[in-house]
Amino acid sequence: MSHEIPNYLRTYRKRAGLTQNEMALLLGCRNGAKVSRYEHFSRLPNLQTVIAYQIIFRASTQELFEGIHEDVERATLKRVRAAVKKLSKRALDLKTIRKLEILRSLLIEEK
Repeated sequence: MSHEIPNYLRTYRKRAGLTQNEMALLLGCRNGAKVSRYEHFSRLPNLQTVIAYQIIFRASTQELFEGIHEDVERATLKRVRAAVKKLSKRALDLKTIRKLEILRSLLIEEK
């Protein structure tokens, strides 16, 4: 099930009682315009900004960006399944067996 909302940045900001300009100050942005773009899903924050959001709100990336997290997880696991299929066709040496173990463990965790 996919969430309709890519992120919950606005929800967390409002819950904290912060304005977009105050949030911008905490994130190291010049003004609230960038915060607005993050909240309205027209721009993705860079890694440093994501970490800042985590620190400010004491929330995980998965909580803050639930919809995006689900989309990335779905796409990544699809690629993992493709890699398992491709590796399974190879001669099974120790390196390949180890790779398959690691990749299959990711698929087991998804269930």
